Amino acid sequence: MLIAGMTDLKDAIAWAQASGSHWPASMYMPDGQFVMTYDSGEKAPDNEVLGPVTPRGEPNGIVYQGGKILAEWGDTNRADMTFSVAKSYLALLAGLALDDGLIGSLDDKAGDYALDDGFRNDQNKDITWRHLLTQTSEWQGFVFGKEDRIDHNRVVGVTVADAPKGTRRALKTPGSFYEYNDVRVNRLSYSLLQLFKEPLPSVLKRRIMDPIGASSGWKWDGYANSTVTIDGKQMISVPGGGHWGGGIVISARDLALMGLLVAQGGVWNGKQILPKGWAAELVKPCPVAPFYGLMWWLNTDRRQFAAASERSYFALGWGSHIVWIDPDHDLVTVLRWIDRKKAPGFVERLLGAIKK
Repeated sequence: MLIAGMTDLKDAIAWAQASGSHWPASMYMPDGQFVMTYDSGEKAPDNEVLGPVTPRGEPNGIVYQGGKILAEWGDTNRADMTFSVAKSYLALLAGLALDDGLIGSLDDKAGDYALDDGFRNDQNKDITWRHLLTQTSEWQGFVFGKEDRIDHNRVVGVTVADAPKGTRRALKTPGSFYEYNDVRVNRLSYSLLQLFKEPLPSVLKRRIMDPIGASSGWKWDGYANSTVTIDGKQMISVPGGGHWGGGIVISARDLALMGLLVAQGGVWNGKQILPKGWAAELVKPCPVAPFYGLMWWLNTDRRQFAAASERSYFALGWGSHIVWIDPDHDLVTVLRWIDRKKAPGFVERLLGAIKK
């Protein structure tokens, strides 16, 4: 459905529709390997899938401007895996934990919060919540059978690695080095579960998704081996992505509602859903990785998308899944299953259309 009748806008949508992901619909390669671990270059046993894998849909997307739908294409109601977009949701939940007093300060040491023994060794004892949220923790250990080493030297976005992904390297002081590492993100998720003492999908549904009018069709899958016991109750710890299966399975429409909430400073219909000021905190550049905030990607020096405003910020997931918030043009855009190399072409065309 096209809301605006501009030819240039139609061209932008046609570009997105013609630039679909090359991933197989089944999400498995002909040799049986999960496409995410295949793309990551992982071999056994690092590539073992632990959570459910949902076959994918076709490219789709939605654009809001000024809080109203400007354009929409494809099946935006279909729930699909979102991969690392889940990280940006973890950041929203961390804000709730801070506002609830479950975290005193982002600069507190995570290990001081009577969690498990995962922060007691010399490498991990000084890790703060901020380190975890900016992917600068350098946390060392295993989470549900996956070792942090699996994502050592991983190249994501603008980072540069010194060795092939999965090659063990000497760890640095927490807070001094950025590395995109899904094991450490899962450590953050597990730690937040221990604070809330309630499954994170339940917290997300009750505190955020239901209040903004999201559908009932989304879910957040855990792993077959991620059930833990907290205060005598069994709960599933959910991953911050779909690297080894699981993660948030959600529609473009529901993703757009989340984007609108963040773009509006956490306010929905006059009610403060996210803590006041948290949306701004999400996009403060990390000192050692100025292209990254708190689990949200920034457009510092326009390194993500050259045509987009430098104030733009993103929730990004492999595949590709993009929630793009552009304050300068009052845009919230969701792209699903677009070839990441072709996404800049869509951004250029969309901005060209709305500027005319």
